[in-house]
Amino acid sequence: MNRSRLLMIGVLALALGAFVSLLVYKNLQGRGPSNNEPGADVIVAADDIQVGARIEEHDVRTAKLPASGLPGGVYGKRSQVLGRGVIIPIAKGEFILPSKLAPENAGSGLPSLIPPGMRAVSVRVNEVVSVAGFVGPGTRVDILLTGTPNGGSEPQTTTVLQNVAVIASGHTLERNAAGEAQNTPVITLLASPEDAERLTLASSEGKIQLSLRNPLDTHQDPVDAANAKGLYKGGTPSAAPPRAPSHPVKQQKAQPAALPSVLSVEVYQGDKKPDIVKFPEQSGEDAK
Repeated sequence: MNRSRLLMIGVLALALGAFVSLLVYKNLQGRGPSNNEPGADVIVAADDIQVGARIEEHDVRTAKLPASGLPGGVYGKRSQVLGRGVIIPIAKGEFILPSKLAPENAGSGLPSLIPPGMRAVSVRVNEVVSVAGFVGPGTRVDILLTGTPNGGSEPQTTTVLQNVAVIASGHTLERNAAGEAQNTPVITLLASPEDAERLTLASSEGKIQLSLRNPLDTHQDPVDAANAKGLYKGGTPSAAPPRAPSHPVKQQKAQPAALPSVLSVEVYQGDKKPDIVKFPEQSGEDAK
């Protein structure tokens, strides 16, 4: 009898535990998202895509993600991105956005990187001019020119352009005087039409040098031209405007006014005692 009661109590305890577990499970499910949002097809990068590349079939893949978590402007079809040029590097798994692609029918490569109203100008450099190879796409530089202005004999260095964007770096194949092929490093800069003219003129007037700068520093400082006189000790500095000698002004004490002199005259009247009459003495100008 006792064993039957113990068995019955065990069965009831198991049933009660199963019932409580079922209630907890349903309660946890009820706290989850109330609606099952369907996923939307979105085009993402299947691999790293570099600047100037043309998007091919193997560069992208389709992913299904919740529509509420997608950024604006995402593409949902491969045909919308295939053949477009890349103007901003795209990492693997990133969304393909319009801001990272060149306009349609703009092609790929360097032309797709040039914004409207700007020009791409290439200059020949070496390891020194290109700051030991640290000048590459995405960096910003200042252009320095060293030459002899106005046919003078003293060289000067001046800053021609500031905060110029570098959009490409590579090598072009040229031939030397003997006709042998050689590689020449080339840096392509993004400039306005006016700055492109100045850069081209600077390349022909003297020797140019690139000065690498922090891309976050966009301030353009006024820089004066430097010459050889300011580099050596004892050099003749530029003449400063002469200053008028400053002498302390001595304050003169006010002299007391001179008292007019008095002329005494004795006047005799008969046998009386003479009277003395005093007259103020006049100066020469008053006498006139």
